[in-house]
Amino acid sequence: MQRSRKIDTAIRRRHFLGQAALGMGGLAFAETLASRVDGDRNLAYGGPSERPMTPRPSHFPAKVKNVIFLFMAGGPSQLELFTPKPLLNEYHNQVPPDSFMEGRRFAFLKKDAKLLGSARKFERYGECGMDLSELLPHHQKIVDDVCWLRGVSTDVFNHGPAKLFMNCGFQAPGRPSLGSWVTYGLGSESQDLPGFVVLQSGPRGPRAGSTLWASGFLPTGFQGVPFRSKGSPILHLNNPPGIDRPDQGDFTQTVSHLNRLRMEAVQDPEIETRMQAYETAFAMQMSAPELSRLDDESPETLAAYGVDPDKPSFARNCLLARRLVERDVRFIQLYHTDWDHHGGSENLEGALEGICKEVDQPAAALVQDLKQRGLLDETLVIWGGEFGRTPMGEVRATIGRDHHVDAFTMWMAGGGVKPGYIHGATDDLGFGPTEGRVHVHDLHATILHLLGLDHKRLTYRFQGRDFRLTDVHGEVVHEILT
Repeated sequence: MQRSRKIDTAIRRRHFLGQAALGMGGLAFAETLASRVDGDRNLAYGGPSERPMTPRPSHFPAKVKNVIFLFMAGGPSQLELFTPKPLLNEYHNQVPPDSFMEGRRFAFLKKDAKLLGSARKFERYGECGMDLSELLPHHQKIVDDVCWLRGVSTDVFNHGPAKLFMNCGFQAPGRPSLGSWVTYGLGSESQDLPGFVVLQSGPRGPRAGSTLWASGFLPTGFQGVPFRSKGSPILHLNNPPGIDRPDQGDFTQTVSHLNRLRMEAVQDPEIETRMQAYETAFAMQMSAPELSRLDDESPETLAAYGVDPDKPSFARNCLLARRLVERDVRFIQLYHTDWDHHGGSENLEGALEGICKEVDQPAAALVQDLKQRGLLDETLVIWGGEFGRTPMGEVRATIGRDHHVDAFTMWMAGGGVKPGYIHGATDDLGFGPTEGRVHVHDLHATILHLLGLDHKRLTYRFQGRDFRLTDVHGEVVHEILT
């Protein structure tokens, strides 16, 4: 009898704590919601009661509305593309001084690795006088539309962790991606497409895979949605045989009602995410196929990008990125792989030439097309990889370059950044910045700033602490802003 009374008391205590309107469970949930809308952090997303992609105000007036990130997975060689080094050519095949190597980390090179000059021909273009190699002839057309960052640096020298660091601000899986942070802070204006879309091209997916566009500890409604490069943009988007649009609408409404009842009972934000996924999928049955059909694009536009309408490619994805911006998608991430040129089959000759041909024309055409349509002023375009390549050669079957974290080149174009501006410089051998260093955290802080978000205020409380994209680092690079 005594044991039965204890069990009954425990059950009633648990029922009170879990179900009472002012019980401990309810108080904990209320505190969680309060932490997400704290005025000091100025976060607009209010938790499960709000649609994840509801447009929300920025911290201050934004320069741009949308982002297109052209991610060159593998690490393009700045020494073959953007930064000629005559002294490096002069000291070709010599071991660099110990002072240049001290404290530096490489993935594969030994201390006795020899300097490798570049065989590429460079010329200066545009009013800004930017150096470009013969491998990027189409970039010559946008040289004065682009802000060039010559002193970008990162902390991580292996591909997977470095990609995570550039995409998520941290080298291990589990943190939200840049696109997830952006949509968490701002939502999306698009009513029938995801706020964060991922497009992939190249012979394989990027190392670290879907963790590069994951939402981490943010609600899963903010993760990137990969679109397929051929066929239906998303699997299982079409109705099964015998199900028409009205039937599908009735089903979606019924499931949404049941999920809403469950949501009110348990207050699980993932239920809200599931509801939004159903509704977005229903809308995308009409919008996504229309997006992927290029019938309304002129032959001149297709030729400018170098698109074959029947074949998946980086060029096609660049054109789709412009179409996504026109449909108010907030963040579009393109991944193009195979920039890892160590030597052997991954060499600085045929392999590098091939991938430059795949990327050069479409990337330049995207900037020109956005500008012509009046979209560049409200769109930020970013081009770059996870790191650069070393001034020393790496000998395999043929010679290439190892991973280099201390200095590489990226570019940005669009509203709020200075066009035709060269920021930063590196030493005569290309080891490190002599001025204008931009760390990955600084890059992230600047991107958020252009979107009207303060990187120090865009936070999310998880496991007892406030997290942000830039962790405890990052400074806005005001020198590159208009």
